Amino acid sequence: MFTTIKISKELRDRLERMKMNDGETYEGVIDDLMEDHLELNPEFRKKLESREKEAKAGKFVSFSEVKKRYSKD
Repeated sequence: MFTTIKISKELRDRLERMKMNDGETYEGVIDDLMEDHLELNPEFRKKLESREKEAKAGKFVSFSEVKKRYSKD
């Protein structure tokens, strides 16, 4: 069963740009967006919260430091 929804041209254009390929439907794009908002796996959520606390405490490595460590130059 299908239904029609009314959206602005601007939103339609944004959805169009978000398509991963020419054959993807707007339904697929919207479904992908909604999936991002579903509840995260509890184990992943705990890890994410832990990393966030570490970052706030200053326990992280900057991107430039990572580049230095792994640069072939």
